[in-house]
Amino acid sequence: MKNELEKFYCGKKILITGGRGYLGSNLTSLLKDIDCHIVRLGKSEEPPKERKGTAEIEDIVCDIRESEVWENVLDGIDIVFHFAAQTSVYVADERSVDDLKINVLPMVQLLETCKRNNCKPIILFAGTVTETGMPIKLPVDESHPDKPVTTYDLHKLMAENYLKYFSEQGIVKGSILRLANVYGPGPKSSSADRGILNVMIRKALQGEDLTLYGKGDNLRDYIYVTDVVNAFLMAAKRVEALNGQHFVIGTGEGYTLREAFSLVTECVKRKAGIDVEIVNVDSPTSQSAIESRNFVADPKKFIDITGCKPGINLIKGIDQTIEYLSQKQPALSQSD
Repeated sequence: MKNELEKFYCGKKILITGGRGYLGSNLTSLLKDIDCHIVRLGKSEEPPKERKGTAEIEDIVCDIRESEVWENVLDGIDIVFHFAAQTSVYVADERSVDDLKINVLPMVQLLETCKRNNCKPIILFAGTVTETGMPIKLPVDESHPDKPVTTYDLHKLMAENYLKYFSEQGIVKGSILRLANVYGPGPKSSSADRGILNVMIRKALQGEDLTLYGKGDNLRDYIYVTDVVNAFLMAAKRVEALNGQHFVIGTGEGYTLREAFSLVTECVKRKAGIDVEIVNVDSPTSQSAIESRNFVADPKKFIDITGCKPGINLIKGIDQTIEYLSQKQPALSQSD
């Protein structure tokens, strides 16, 4: 699969929004040794701290809510990975208009610019499995009805539907990968309520006990970030078969929060010699209803079409994240 992807991406011009954020930085890591041109859009003006590779990497500081930005960056672009987002459920509920402007408007601006200028890049969008709301059955596949229970998920679904509509009209080719709980190496999330497994690993490495709300019996599906990025890379290659559709991306294995936290404490003790405990506290009254969901993915449809399936199990993924964070503490904050 690696040689297959290298051949596909060689010579391509690739645009990544949120290019130095969590997904964007991991995508760049997998592409930078391929002879391609990567254009990263973001907010950070700091010089990137990364190893140089074969790829030409161009960083543009801009506001993707502005239509002029899209007029200036799409020339010659073959593939767009749209990762930039405001990711906090709580911020979205408190400032819904601002959230709409960052989580929906850029997609509309991108698509309208493509239509106006008759450019037809492949567009891959990072959705979220919580767009379904509270699952009525497990595991969740693409047939599950969508009933968002947060402003954040409503807006992600709106952006997704715009891409589906423009794809079905033949204006662009695009697909949406709805991601389960992503964890693993990369910049620290700018949203405190995101990337819970990484947060717990960081805390454990600092010798802090892990706080678990309630009984911790809600199920989650944790997928390693490199498996997610590989799914995006393969999705662009197989876009003809995926066009205008969304796909559930996860491992198909469910762990309760308590089980996942316990694995973190065990792995940190084994690899770093640090012993921490799990402390149960009552869930805050302000906690979003979506936090009490149970979720396990059924990724079969995507795997059957692309042949791309997760390769890192949870214990190995936690171990690799510990190794990464042990070298990076204190970690850089995500800026895009």
